[in-house]
Amino acid sequence: VQLVESGGGLVQPGGSLRLSCAASGNIFSINAMGWYRQAPGKQRELVATITSGGSTNYADSVKGRFTISRNNAKNTVSLQMNSLKPEDTAVYYCNADIRSNYVLRFTAYWGQGTQVTVSS
Repeated sequence: VQLVESGGGLVQPGGSLRLSCAASGNIFSINAMGWYRQAPGKQRELVATITSGGSTNYADSVKGRFTISRNNAKNTVSLQMNSLKPEDTAVYYCNADIRSNYVLRFTAYWGQGTQVTVSS
């Protein structure tokens, strides 16, 4: 199983970016998917998650600015980030709880991370 992220980059404060993540490989089903971020010198933190049924959860710091969505048919999850602030600067990681074929349990998988830098 592999998670591949795309869409990071450099943006000015107040700007927007859209991150995407595609899961591929031996996949039977996917439970929750989400985005986490880690800034230099800080612990990795939750940004947003979404269940297979579409229920969402956001960190207080991004509520009203970020929107998470997913396409269950394509095994993808996206994060639309608006009104970006310098404090949003971090490496963003995709996460998914995946059950593979012939395996009974779900396993958490992580993408390689994509850099988001908000600076003027």
